[in-house]
Amino acid sequence: MKTYIVGIGMNGINTLTKECENIIENADILVGAKRMLEPFLHLNKKFFCTYAADEIVSIINENSDKNTAVLMSGDCGFFSGAKKLSALLGDKAEIVCGISSPVYFCSKIGLNWEKMKFISLHGHDDNIAVNVKMNRLCFFLLGGSATPSDICSKLCQYEMGNTLIYIGENLGYENEKITKGTASELISYVSDKLCVLIAENNKYLDYIPSCISDDEFIRNTVPMTKSEIRSIAVSKLNIRSTDICFDCGCGTGSVSVEMAYRCPDGKVYGFDVNNDAVNLTMQNSFKFGCDNIMAEHGDSVELIKSYADRIPDKAFIGGTKGGMNELVKLLFEKNPKIKLVITAVTLETLGNALTVLDKLDAETKVSQISVVRTEKIGNSTMFNSQNPVFIIEGEMKCEE
Repeated sequence: MKTYIVGIGMNGINTLTKECENIIENADILVGAKRMLEPFLHLNKKFFCTYAADEIVSIINENSDKNTAVLMSGDCGFFSGAKKLSALLGDKAEIVCGISSPVYFCSKIGLNWEKMKFISLHGHDDNIAVNVKMNRLCFFLLGGSATPSDICSKLCQYEMGNTLIYIGENLGYENEKITKGTASELISYVSDKLCVLIAENNKYLDYIPSCISDDEFIRNTVPMTKSEIRSIAVSKLNIRSTDICFDCGCGTGSVSVEMAYRCPDGKVYGFDVNNDAVNLTMQNSFKFGCDNIMAEHGDSVELIKSYADRIPDKAFIGGTKGGMNELVKLLFEKNPKIKLVITAVTLETLGNALTVLDKLDAETKVSQISVVRTEKIGNSTMFNSQNPVFIIEGEMKCEE
């Protein structure tokens, strides 16, 4: 007897593959959510209506002498419950592919999906704008409270209201509906719950911005890590796409923005004791389309202590107001594998950073960067020297 995890396409009828149809017809038991089972209720089968993985495993174990087909919407490899279920069943089950919602939807609207970014909004509603900013095509699998209106509102908030939006509702069913318009046009659109969305941004960034010109940021008197220093400091962090990053002493948010472009599937948390700095960081996050940035007002140490569930992978320390020792210790307590980069413009800050890292037995590297820019004065080009900056890297020694 065999167990199959079957992708039934959009509605289990017109988009059901022949292979899946044969498996369902030969099964003794069909298991799945109500919508998955409905197309097959006319068959002479035993039905179990559930989508909870633990319950499905129990049903399969209790009916080990029967052929069982577990029905999944779309394709089992696309944000499907099949992932958790197959991990529990191991080699007891065979996965059979179906037609996924992006494949079906793209064929309907004539889009090529081979370079599309796929994003599930089940359980959260962030990392929308930054992904649209960095990809021409983004497919959003909606769920929970996230709606097309929410996505369009977010894109407008982050200055991408001209993004082209495709909304697909009840795909594969008789009441299928496809709507097209810009984010600003569809900001108040009311959709059915069963829907997906594609955002097409033909002005997307086809590179990861680095060393962004200082003049591009919204600024006031709040200190800012200058472009050349910022570029080197952020590059030394080796940020991965899913990393959680801390920007301690976020200032104008210039480092937060360059971090955010490197972790479009992660998050950047900025902290600053200056409320003007927090406001500037958020203004720049809107300007640069980075909705994966959250800036908070307060002492970095106290804020980090207050969030037990935030485990940083990378951290930049640009300002501590004298709390270097406690901050560095706390970051390594939160994650012993964290990578730190600290900038220092004074020998005292350099000494404090090296001392605390040495006491923690961390590996350190120090670079001193001197930047000289040209400046036009009349008909002459003069050199304008910036203050030298020390860049300190710190991470725990790798165990052999």
